[in-house]
Amino acid sequence: MRVFGVDIGGSGIKGAPVDLERGELTEERHKVLTPHPATPDAVADGVREVVDHFGWSGPVGATFPGVVTDGTTRTAANVDKGWIGLDAAGLLTARLGGEAGGSPVTVLNDADAAGLAELRFGAGRGRTGTVIVLTLGTGIGSALFTDGRLVPNSELGHLELHGHDAEKRASTKAKEDEELSWQHWAHRVQKYLAHVEMLFSPELFVIGGGVSRKAEKFLPLIEGVSAEIVPAQLQNNAGIVGAAMAAYAARAGEPPAADGSPAAAAPARASAPSAGPADRAVRSAVDSPVGWPDAGQ
Repeated sequence: MRVFGVDIGGSGIKGAPVDLERGELTEERHKVLTPHPATPDAVADGVREVVDHFGWSGPVGATFPGVVTDGTTRTAANVDKGWIGLDAAGLLTARLGGEAGGSPVTVLNDADAAGLAELRFGAGRGRTGTVIVLTLGTGIGSALFTDGRLVPNSELGHLELHGHDAEKRASTKAKEDEELSWQHWAHRVQKYLAHVEMLFSPELFVIGGGVSRKAEKFLPLIEGVSAEIVPAQLQNNAGIVGAAMAAYAARAGEPPAADGSPAAAAPARASAPSAGPADRAVRSAVDSPVGWPDAGQ
């Protein structure tokens, strides 16, 4: 089963088809630079360029660097403020040709997407308890899980640390902008992790984003944190894989029943009003294998 995933970031927009049985890209990803200013129309054009590069026609999952509820983007810390309150799923679906064109788009928070991929296919696979996936890049994204279930839009990069948003001090961008050594930057990351650990007591931190490729340069320098700290296994492809997972779940129908059996058809909005179909699909991407290509294995 192949589904297309797109990861919209503060510096780049990248995507590829994903094999959802293995959690791997089936072709080398294609990337374009994120436009500046990163307005909705300009970013939508970038997404279309990435998807068109593969001649793709079918469901697409797309990440967004901010809070997303049922396809609507609610915050925009590192992109244009025009995204706030926008029906991003509708915009991207229309830009890719709409339902009739075969490219409906599911949108979710970028770190949530990376977390979904790492919990199913990567460093968090099979882990219980509280797991926090952090993506270090232009900002700091977070995905919070308890016993494999996602708490969407945790946005822990905006926790206050020494009078600043944590991401202004401990993101990869902060390291680059201030020309920090690995030692100095690791010390900042350590303080941030200690703060998050004090609040949530996780068993595991998974560190993702592009910098996870260089984990050996900074993770061994972090001390005084009780939780296990590991690099993301899917590295900077996690967002693409997680986006594809969410798109597949959205097309597969309602999440399964508590006993793992497929849920019976239910009236619209059978769950809490704040959880729309897209939000439920995102949660179901990790909650159960029912309906996935490897179901029953």
